[in-house]
Amino acid sequence: MRMKKLKVYQYPPCGTCRKAVKWLEGQGYTLDSRNIKETPPNVEELEEMISLSGLELKKFFNTSGDVYREMGLKDRLPAMSREEQLALLASNGMLIKRPLVTDGKQATVGFKEDMFEKAWG
Repeated sequence: MRMKKLKVYQYPPCGTCRKAVKWLEGQGYTLDSRNIKETPPNVEELEEMISLSGLELKKFFNTSGDVYREMGLKDRLPAMSREEQLALLASNGMLIKRPLVTDGKQATVGFKEDMFEKAWG
């Protein structure tokens, strides 16, 4: 049996992240856990995860977060280039929807048990 290792960008105080971590550990994964606030993924890592996830860039924004609201991003994002949006995400981990999970072959953003079951179950 090969070791299943995942890189997880999460925010420890976040309840959703804790649930996701518990779920993944319950599936037997070893987690390389990164505090998304202290060490957010850089632009290259974000590009890779967006590509692996098959999702649009906007799905990676934590639209319910305080920072997103304080910065007025709902109105500002549509006018920003992809490069500007990526740089913004990389500059502040609290803007990124979490948890962000990848094994280098696929990536998921957020936590819904059925989605995790499909990707990591």
